[in-house]
Amino acid sequence: MGKAHFGSRLLALRQIKASLDKLGCKFAVRALAWAFALLIGVPHPAVASVGDKIQVQQSRIEATRKRLEDRRARLQFETVRASVLRRQLAQTDAGITRVAATLDVIEARIRHNEGNLAWNRVQLDAAEATLRRHDDALRRRLVDTYERGDLGYINVLLSATSFAEFVERWDDIGYLIAANVRTVRARRAAEQAVQTARAALERRELELAGSQREAQQTKYQLAALADQRTALVAAADVQRRTVATEVAQLEDLTAAQEAQLEAMIRERQREEEARRAAEEAARRRAAQLAGQPAPPPVNEGAPGAFSWPASGPITSPFGMRNDPNGRGFRMHTGIDIGAPMGATITASAGGRVIYAGWEGGYGNTIIIDHGGQTSTLYGHCSQIFVADGQDVQRGQAIGAVGATGDATGPHLHFEIRVNGVPIDPSSRL
Repeated sequence: MGKAHFGSRLLALRQIKASLDKLGCKFAVRALAWAFALLIGVPHPAVASVGDKIQVQQSRIEATRKRLEDRRARLQFETVRASVLRRQLAQTDAGITRVAATLDVIEARIRHNEGNLAWNRVQLDAAEATLRRHDDALRRRLVDTYERGDLGYINVLLSATSFAEFVERWDDIGYLIAANVRTVRARRAAEQAVQTARAALERRELELAGSQREAQQTKYQLAALADQRTALVAAADVQRRTVATEVAQLEDLTAAQEAQLEAMIRERQREEEARRAAEEAARRRAAQLAGQPAPPPVNEGAPGAFSWPASGPITSPFGMRNDPNGRGFRMHTGIDIGAPMGATITASAGGRVIYAGWEGGYGNTIIIDHGGQTSTLYGHCSQIFVADGQDVQRGQAIGAVGATGDATGPHLHFEIRVNGVPIDPSSRL
């Protein structure tokens, strides 16, 4: 209970005591009873009990919210990881496609070169046949030369019977010698052609076989990598779905806990209203016993009954609107006041704080009960300066503007509720 509130009650007690002398002893007992009730207030142990429950529920919501934030961060990580793995898998698949295309080209070249290789083999066979013919011709000439002896050509020349025959035989011998030289040279050329054709054939076969082996090996490696990455993507998807399920469960749990908290706050407000009504009745009866007029009730429904809780323009009025968080066309149950981060929030009217803490999408929230089933709500605070059960005066600093909860930027969300139903605050400011 606040000091100012207690002081006002003590002053009322003194006024009643001063009036007792005028009333006489027959009213003393009754007056003192009402004065005592006014001083200490109507007992309300249930309010403290509800307050304790609210604190416990706040702790539960805070713990759930931390778990939810952790799981959401994990979900974002798993989503990004799965996306990266899918991109890597797509790159691997593209690599497999490229290598497969390269293999197709190599195999086409192999098929194309099979004809060339066959032709090279024909050429090789022909060159080898030519070489064999030259070998046979050369062998015959060597045999003839051996059979005639080293003086065969000289004997042929000397056995000529005339000079003309000698010249003719000389030409024949020269022709034979030249033919032998040509045969040797042709044989050497044929042998070189055979060696060249054989080397080219072997080299081409080795090149194509090597290219084919390399492409096949690359294809096998990429296929193994693709299998590995496919397994990783599948595992990442399973993990992402598991975390997403946990997030959904925690969101449901948070919603249920916040609904329970709102019910507790409403119960707290009802009990606060009952307490206020009892105190008001006690004050009126005490005033009647003291012979003083009863204080007039405060009309919270009159225009100007509430002061502006923060300085700034209305950036979003009360009523239906497109939700800034992309949740469609829905009811905006208060007004948004455009104020900078950290700006002071003041109590719009005097009353008692019935809630100060985290409240779901409202973020850090303050709720003040003003009596008459009327309350105000201050959402998205960056700081809270008051506590549950604290009495506040109109214009008293209670918090600072922030962007907590579902806020898209710094501002104050301000509500006035009558019997728990939001009304347009503009009609009361």
